[in-house]
Amino acid sequence: MKKVLFINACVREKSRTKILADKLIKALDGEVLEMNLEQMNLHPLTKESLRHRDALLSANEYDNPEFEVVHQFSNADVIVFAAPYWDCSFPSSVKVFIEHIMVNRITFSYTEEGFPQGNCKAKKIYYVSTAGGPVIGENLGFQYVKTVATQYWGVSDVILFQAENLDIIGANPQKIIEDASQKIRV
Repeated sequence: MKKVLFINACVREKSRTKILADKLIKALDGEVLEMNLEQMNLHPLTKESLRHRDALLSANEYDNPEFEVVHQFSNADVIVFAAPYWDCSFPSSVKVFIEHIMVNRITFSYTEEGFPQGNCKAKKIYYVSTAGGPVIGENLGFQYVKTVATQYWGVSDVILFQAENLDIIGANPQKIIEDASQKIRV
């Protein structure tokens, strides 16, 4: 059975992004491990936390429990990010999470020529997002995750499912979510 890693950055109790992500996860039909970023209480990397992490890596302690989340990410068959569209991208917890999993020799490595190469097992990443208004131009949160996925993690198939205009006067959010869920293909 495939391992689906669900990165949940939805903070609202009745998150529309989570509703859409749940429909995708059901369609994926795998063993799901959810990482709720709010409950994980991750903090941005600091001089001290980087010094500690670098010491573990210098000692080749890649199996240290501090890297458990990094290994879970690297070993997932499918990854789903659920992140509402905030301030043209995503909640800051997503960036902090990515900072924590960007570990050389686990999620990626550098070639002798200095180019990053992916070490992640996943072949697909799904990015699910909803917006109260229109997403003008590109969804920059999705673009960021897609760039990191393709350039560092080795995942070239990064797919966006989104619903927008949910809070526009006269909108029918339930229908918008339902229409978006009809576009889900796995």
